[in-house]
Amino acid sequence: MDYLTIFKALANETRLQILLWLKEPEMNFPSAVPLADEHDFKDAICVGKIQEKAGMSQSTTSQYLSLLQRSGLLEARRIGQWTYYRRNEDTIQQLAKYIGKEL
Repeated sequence: MDYLTIFKALANETRLQILLWLKEPEMNFPSAVPLADEHDFKDAICVGKIQEKAGMSQSTTSQYLSLLQRSGLLEARRIGQWTYYRRNEDTIQQLAKYIGKEL
């Protein structure tokens, strides 16, 4: 796990906010349409809804989400023409353990 990349991703207020929003997607994205069960990607939110809530351009939103994904904090799945994102809880738990033990 590349902790430096993770900390860089978290150093931006909006990227951190996106992670916080995705912690409770039903509350933070009430107008989002849940994925059908057959997609097996629970709690994922379409990039358009994240962009809308963040109030940023599509390109900036995509860059932020891409960095969060590369750092391992988000998982992404393309379904049809849309890309959906959700938190990678395994990475977040490993990060919490690292901080609690090493820092």
